[in-house]
Amino acid sequence: RRSDGGKGGRPPFDAVLLFKFLVLQALYNLSDDQTEFQICDRLSFMRFLGLGLHDRVLDAKTIWLFRELLVRAKAIEKLGEFDLIICGKQAIDGDTAQVGPGLAQRLDIPYVAYARKIGGCVDGTIRLERLMDDGYDEIEMAMPALMTVVKEINEPRVPSLKGKMKARKMQATVLTAADIGADPDQLGLQGSTTRVVRVFSPEFSAEKCMLTGTADEMVDQLLNKLDKLL
Repeated sequence: RRSDGGKGGRPPFDAVLLFKFLVLQALYNLSDDQTEFQICDRLSFMRFLGLGLHDRVLDAKTIWLFRELLVRAKAIEKLGEFDLIICGKQAIDGDTAQVGPGLAQRLDIPYVAYARKIGGCVDGTIRLERLMDDGYDEIEMAMPALMTVVKEINEPRVPSLKGKMKARKMQATVLTAADIGADPDQLGLQGSTTRVVRVFSPEFSAEKCMLTGTADEMVDQLLNKLDKLL
């Protein structure tokens, strides 16, 4: 429920900004209090959020309330206990990659995105390789957990005739909204908290700048430049 600025109270936060808070929280495995602190402390976080040095930051309670309002399917809980949930990287239409991280947040379990290889499972811990722009990270994660995978995760095998016949007879479990107790008003496009307005590749540019003057003057110059960038 949004507050009316003309009737007093703080103006509401933008829904996209609210979701970005949760993205940072999931990527860095932060609690609500840690999220609030790290956003105030890290310029890189503020830049991602589009906030300036003097803009208001969400408090931990607001982050928690917004997360609870997001639509999260209860199908996993309906199926019972599990060790590992495997999701695709992203859908091919919206390219928002929200399902995996959102589901892990809803179930309160650890997750790794962009997994490219499973190294093994020992004593309830899974070893993974996470694909990065400049290589990969080696990660250990306690289970139950969730991971989203990229195409390098495996090379599909050519199915045998016996395997094809078995697959044809296999019955997939289908759960409807009624089966999982989901509110129809919170499903599909009408229940989505985000909209994909445009998909594009960002333009990269790098500029060098030499600061001159005393130490105090250079600090002021740097803060002014950072404020413009953020």
